[in-house]
Amino acid sequence: MKIALVGTGFVADYYMTTLANHPELTLAGVWDRNATRLAAFRSFHNVPAYPDLDAVLADASVGIVVNLTTPESHYEITSRALAAGKHVYCEKPLAMEFAQAEAVVAQAAAAGLTLAAAPANGLSDAQRLVAEALGSGSIGAPRLVYAAMEDGAVFRDKWASWRSRSGAPWPGLHEFEIGCTLEHAGYALSWLVSLFGPVESLTAFSAVTFPDKGPGTEHIVMAPDFSVGCLSFRSGVVARLTNGLCAPRDRSLQIFAEKASLTVRDLWDNRSAVYIEGTGAPPLLTRLLARTEAKLGRALPWKPAPGRRLPYPSQPTSKALPRFPSQIDFMRGVADQAEAIARGDAPRFSGALALHITELALALNNARDLPQPYRPKSSF
Repeated sequence: MKIALVGTGFVADYYMTTLANHPELTLAGVWDRNATRLAAFRSFHNVPAYPDLDAVLADASVGIVVNLTTPESHYEITSRALAAGKHVYCEKPLAMEFAQAEAVVAQAAAAGLTLAAAPANGLSDAQRLVAEALGSGSIGAPRLVYAAMEDGAVFRDKWASWRSRSGAPWPGLHEFEIGCTLEHAGYALSWLVSLFGPVESLTAFSAVTFPDKGPGTEHIVMAPDFSVGCLSFRSGVVARLTNGLCAPRDRSLQIFAEKASLTVRDLWDNRSAVYIEGTGAPPLLTRLLARTEAKLGRALPWKPAPGRRLPYPSQPTSKALPRFPSQIDFMRGVADQAEAIARGDAPRFSGALALHITELALALNNARDLPQPYRPKSSF
């Protein structure tokens, strides 16, 4: 399958890094509206470049257009690519408005094309390990889930100096304007909906908690830098999801089931440590720590791992991964789409499922303007 990248900004280097994991994909070329950025990317990666978007869409050899543009451009670029007869893989969210996301999903279906969406961490080795543990029934029915997408107080860091491998600046101002929820909630939502099914209702809250994010940010309109949502799934599971740019970094997932709990350390790690802990007596180390704290009369900062670590049954499926902190196989979603097209199937994170994730992220981000609880219009 030949693919073309539209957009060569910061995230595009993550896709190029992980392209090596998928020899079934061939990069036909790249394009960006910023000629300087395009030239730097093309030179660094030694890849062909298109003169304009029309040339990308006119290339009959290209099967999938990978839309890596900024979120507010997703709808237009995706719609144009679908109209040109291309399958599309789009970075999150599908669009900035639910109606637009719904429109491109319908457009793809009407044209007999696939529209798949990031993030690809929902296809990770870690997600598969957890899904198998849940599917075995050994921990009983899941009841409650805590998920976090806290990225730390990045606005207090030296973010203006951050660069990708090919030299693209991290789009800090744009991140603050779009918001951490639209940028990051999908990493947790992709896990939640793939494990527990569609969401029936969502009660959410969002706010701008730090309106002053330092020099250079004084005149931009800030999107919420914090959101929290309680999700009720049709399957009966209840989950709490937080997103933020202020609290200490935490990208964990905890599943509390009838017989045991599962803890995923980092949803951004393709093979994150996953722990299982029964509901019986706590492990010896945990009991000893509790006794020590009781004797000292104070809590200790260090806590042992929650239970025993689950072993991965096989070798890593992805060897080339970005450096910490985003150890995700970004190109795996595109490869999954290509494989599905070859089989005549729908990719896992496409169509109605991609629309559902987009709607949930928008509902979390826009919680201040929506009646609560919010009942999603989409399902799968």
